[in-house]
Order: sequence, then C-alpha cells, then structure tokens
Amino acid sequence: MSTTEPIRPLKDVWLRPRRVFRELAARPVGIADYLLAAAQGIGNFLALSRAQGAGARSSVAEILANSFAYGAIAGVAGLFLMAVVYGRLAARAGGKSTTTQVIHVLAYGGVPMVASLALWVLTALLAGEATFVETPRPDVEGFLVLLLHLQFTAYVLLLIWSVVLQVMGLSEIQGLATRKSFGVWVLGQLIGFLASLFLALLIETLFPGALLHLLPRN
Repeated sequence: MSTTEPIRPLKDVWLRPRRVFRELAARPVGIADYLLAAAQGIGNFLALSRAQGAGARSSVAEILANSFAYGAIAGVAGLFLMAVVYGRLAARAGGKSTTTQVIHVLAYGGVPMVASLALWVLTALLAGEATFVETPRPDVEGFLVLLLHLQFTAYVLLLIWSVVLQVMGLSEIQGLATRKSFGVWVLGQLIGFLASLFLALLIETLFPGALLHLLPRN
C-alpha cells in the first residue's frame, strides 16, 4: 500500500494500526468514535451477561435490550474516563498525547470488539438463551454447542487483537516503547476497574437495588 493512499481507518487499523493512529492524531473526535465506543460497551454487556448466566433466567430479547440500552452509555462514558486515565499515566511515563488522540486509539483500537458484537448478536439469534449461559444444557443440539464454542473462541481472539491494537496505538501517539505502553495499558485497565467498582458500590449505597435493574431477570 502506498503511503500516499488515503487511509480507511475501520479497515486499515486491523493490520496497519500505527499509520492509522498517526493519520487520526490531528482529527477531532467524531461520531465514528462515539459509535465505536457504544458498540464496544454493548459487546461488553453481552459478555457480562454470559458470565452471569443471564440466559438461564431471561429471554434473548431482554438481554439484548438491556445490553443495547446500558452498554452504549457505559461504552461512551468509559471511553472518556479511560482516555483521561491513559493520558495521565502516559505523562508520568514520559509520553505525550492529547485526550483526543487517546480517544481515537481506544475507539478504533476496539474495532475487533465491534466485530465480536456482530458475532454475539448472530449467535444469540441462532442459539437463543443458550448463548448466555456458561455451560450449555445437555439437551442443546450438537451443532449449537459447536457454534457456541466457536463464537466464544472468536470473541477471545478478537479481544486479544483489540488489546494489541490499543497497545500499539498508545505506543505510537505517546512515543513510548511497546513494552512500556503495555504496562501503561495494564495499569490503566486496573485503575478503570477499580473506578467502576467504586462507582457501582456508590450507586448501590445511595440507591439500594438500583444495579439489579441493569441485569435481565424474569
């Protein structure tokens, strides 16, 4: 590919992330960033629903509705939270980047997770509630069991590739070595997890039972 050829961020980020993030560095945050963040948030809610075995007590429609409603909001909010966190951590590590640049990395670096969202929805339409249980029931057909295993394996591989893209993106925009950027990414994830846990505890303390409404139930 010629270096003068215009980039197609959604396609090129898979294999040429550094060039994509260099090109995006000067662009303002746009609707694509918000949509990508929302899609990632929805996918995370679907993965959480599976981890909690939501399919054993709720319909696919309920799980999808809650994931699209709350996941989109959480995805966008998390995008800005993590952009600030990574910006601060990178500055302490000797890197330089703007919040906008980090937002591009988190949004476009999560494109594989957007692809995993499509797999979640397709599998849910084919396998129903079995998609969101940790262990399929004995009466589930062999084809569906195979489909569920393939879907979850693909999800894990896409998650790993998303991490790789984000680490490479942070390295590019912050001018840090890849190893140091990986350390920044890990520390940022830990801080983000602790912040989310604190927020959840705060909400539960102020509004007892409020978080239960986020989980699909019969």
